[in-house]
Amino acid sequence: MTSLLLLAILLMVQAGPLRGETPTKQVRKEETAPVSVIDVNQATEADFVRLPGIGPKLARRIVAYREKHGPFRRVEDLLVIRGIGHKKWRRIRPFLRVGSEPAKK
Repeated sequence: MTSLLLLAILLMVQAGPLRGETPTKQVRKEETAPVSVIDVNQATEADFVRLPGIGPKLARRIVAYREKHGPFRRVEDLLVIRGIGHKKWRRIRPFLRVGSEPAKK
């Protein structure tokens, strides 16, 4: 009898929350990649926010840096901005370009 009760409890725990209950784990916000490659010298804060790992605060920092120091010459120039390290830069690099010509592969 006790083993049957333990089995029932185990099955209920593995099944997850019941309908109408909220799960105990927070679901991570799905990151949406931009539809196309963006020009770092023309992109708005909203464009930068669409990049993986870039939030509103970092997007503002990118645009503010560009306004203060002028246009970026290379995509690698984003590495001087606080909050963009090599790992994050490698993650967003496929979505970035400088200038009006699409990136060549």
